[in-house]
Amino acid sequence: MLYAILCYAHEETVFAWSKEEEAAVMEKLYAVQEPLAASGKLGPVGRLMPTTAATTVRKGKDEPLVIDGPFAETKEALLGFYVVDFETLDEAIAFSKQLSSVNPGSTSYEIRPFYVFRPGDASS
Repeated sequence: MLYAILCYAHEETVFAWSKEEEAAVMEKLYAVQEPLAASGKLGPVGRLMPTTAATTVRKGKDEPLVIDGPFAETKEALLGFYVVDFETLDEAIAFSKQLSSVNPGSTSYEIRPFYVFRPGDASS
């Protein structure tokens, strides 16, 4: 089953890292990710830009409204995501625990079953 693992973090912490701090964290995250990538179980992984770069389209009374920023003000924000292929939820939990242990910027990892309803290659 595919799972989306959503990484939440305090943006002010993560986006304040120096290039050296960022590289050190990414090296640890790559070490956790590599066995899954080698086995073909790791799908797309992405980091989102800060919420200050977000645009939200919200349903309006007559037509959709386009507004700057996220839809809600929160202390932590969705920072990025993983798509992984595991047989069980326990495997997804174990992977999320590994990510959490090496990522000092994360506050939580949310795990949701993931359904691909329109397969395709977004890289083109």
